[in-house]
Amino acid sequence: MLHLIGYLDKHLAVTVFLVLAANCLQAQQPIRNLNYFVEEALQRSPLMKDYANQQQTNKIDSMRVKAGYLPQVTASSAGMYAPIVKEYGYDEVITNGQALEALLNVNYNLVSKRNINNQLKMIGLQSDSIKVAARLSVLDLKRTIGDQYIAAFSSQQQAAFNKEVYALLSKEDKVLKKLTQANVYKQVDYLTFLVTFKQQQLQWKQAELQLKNDYSTLNYLTGIVDTTAYPLADPDLQLPAVVSDQQIFYRKLGLDSAKLMNRRAAIGFRYQPKLGVYANSGFNSSLIFQPYRNFGASAGFTLSVPIYDGHQKKMLYDQLAIEQRTNTAYKDFFQSQHVQQVNLLKQQLNDQNALYTKINEQIKFSKSLIEVDSRLLQTGDIMVADFVIAINNYLSAQNLYRQTVINRLKLLNQLNYWNR
Repeated sequence: MLHLIGYLDKHLAVTVFLVLAANCLQAQQPIRNLNYFVEEALQRSPLMKDYANQQQTNKIDSMRVKAGYLPQVTASSAGMYAPIVKEYGYDEVITNGQALEALLNVNYNLVSKRNINNQLKMIGLQSDSIKVAARLSVLDLKRTIGDQYIAAFSSQQQAAFNKEVYALLSKEDKVLKKLTQANVYKQVDYLTFLVTFKQQQLQWKQAELQLKNDYSTLNYLTGIVDTTAYPLADPDLQLPAVVSDQQIFYRKLGLDSAKLMNRRAAIGFRYQPKLGVYANSGFNSSLIFQPYRNFGASAGFTLSVPIYDGHQKKMLYDQLAIEQRTNTAYKDFFQSQHVQQVNLLKQQLNDQNALYTKINEQIKFSKSLIEVDSRLLQTGDIMVADFVIAINNYLSAQNLYRQTVINRLKLLNQLNYWNR
C-alpha cells in the first residue's frame, strides 16, 4: 500500500505541473468572443460574396432596360448577283440581276413611361429580394455560429470545472493518504475515495477532448483553418428588444406579393398596342441604271394591335391569382407559427430562470457540506463514503447549474434569431 501511495505522489506531482504549465500557456493566449467568429464567418462566406455579386448584376440589368428603350442604331449591308447563262436564270424582273445595299438604320420603339417604370420596378423588387435573402442568411449564419459557440463555451466551462474539482480532490487525497498511513482510516476507505478521484480525472480529460472537438467544429463552420483552441469569452447574450412588425421575416412574403402585382401589370402592358418608328439612309441599288445616284433615305413606322389570342391574357391572370392565394396561405401560416415559436421560447426562458434560485441554494448547501466534511475528514470523524457522497452531490448540482446556463444561452440565441 505504501508503494502504491508513493507512486501516486509522483503521478500527482507530474499532473499538477502539467496543469500549471497549461494555465500559464492559456493565460498568454488571446481570448476570442462570439463577435469574432461571426465576423470571420461573414467575411469568409462565399454566399455573402454571391449576394454582393448578384446586386451588382442587378444594377447592370437596370441599365440594360433603360438602354433597350433608347434609339437602336445598326449598320447593315447585303449584296446579290443572279447571272443568266444562255437565257437560263432567275427572272430579272424579280431579281434585277444584281443588287447592293449598305444602310444605316435607326429604330425606336415608342413605349409608355409606365411600362418602363414597371420593368425597372421588377428589377428593384429583385434587388430588395436579394437584400432580404442576404439578411436572412446573415441571421442563419449568426444562429449557427452562436449555437456552436455556446456548445464550445459549455465544453470549456465543463473542462475548467472538472479541473477545479480535480485540484480540490488532490488536496483531500494528500490528507486522506496521510491519515491512512496513520491507520486513522482503513485502506479500503482510501481506495473508495481514490476511485472517485480517478473518475474525476477521467471526466476532466474527457471534457478536454470534447472541448477540442467542439472548438474544431466552430472553426470549421467559421471557415478558420487553425488547430489552436483559444479561450472563449462569455457569449453575454441579452434578451432581445421586442420588434412589433417582425420586418425581416414578413418582408420576404411582402415582396412575393409585390412581384405578383408587378407581373400582373406587365401582362397588361404586353397586350397594349405597340408603336415604333424607324429611319435609314445609305446606298441601295440594282446597279443597272445610274447606280451612283442610288444614295437615299427612308422612314416609316410599325404598329401592332393585339386582337385575339385564345383568352391567354385571362389565363395568365388566373395563374397569378392562384399564386397570390398560395402566398397568402404561407403568410398566414408563418405568422401563426412565428408567434407560437416566440411565445414558446419566452416561456422556456422563464422556466429556466426560475431554476436558478433553487439550484444556487443546492450548490450552497452542497459546498458547505463538503467544507464541513473536509474538516471532519482531517480528524477522522466522518466516513469516507459520506464524504464521497457529498462530493457527488456537489458535482451534480454544479452540472445542473451549468446545463441551465447553457440552455438559457441557447434560448436567447434562438430569440435573437426570431425576434428580428
